[in-house]
Amino acid sequence: MQNPRLAGRYAKSLIELAVEKNQLEAVHSDMLLLKAISRSNADVVALLKSPVIKADKKVKILGAILDGKISAITSGFIRLLAVKGREGVLDEIAVAFEEQYNVLKNITRVKLTTAAPLDSVLLALIREKVETSAGRKVEIETSVNPDLIGGFVLETGNELFDASVVRDLKDIKKQFLKNIYIPEIR
Repeated sequence: MQNPRLAGRYAKSLIELAVEKNQLEAVHSDMLLLKAISRSNADVVALLKSPVIKADKKVKILGAILDGKISAITSGFIRLLAVKGREGVLDEIAVAFEEQYNVLKNITRVKLTTAAPLDSVLLALIREKVETSAGRKVEIETSVNPDLIGGFVLETGNELFDASVVRDLKDIKKQFLKNIYIPEIR
């Protein structure tokens, strides 16, 4: 993020407005949509950050893309950003909004990487265990990395729990390189 302070302030204002209007969930889904669009389409981000294209054109283009998909609050917020010349940080605001929403709702985001795709039953069991240990609701982002061979890696904030086979193999390799099993010869 290039402008975390600015994005945080706008996100906080949007959350406060959404709570006041009792539309927090609708605005949250809008911001998730904007975040997904900005992550999947670099042209939209380039459009928003372009100094050549005028703000009203940017709003019209975004309006055409998002027509009927976002709430009136989010639409008005995008117009406000354009008037203030801050439409270039919309993607950062969407990220900051999600972070502040998670804090407000007491949700922890965790990243779970496995060697193979998980079925829904196992994912629900893992979610339950992590929620119990964290003491709060958990949102799990899953990814698959066959290089792990087996097991999983769970990242929560600043903690990492690595229960993968590849990590176990690396640990075994380190032990053999130390030669702790060969007595010293005198």
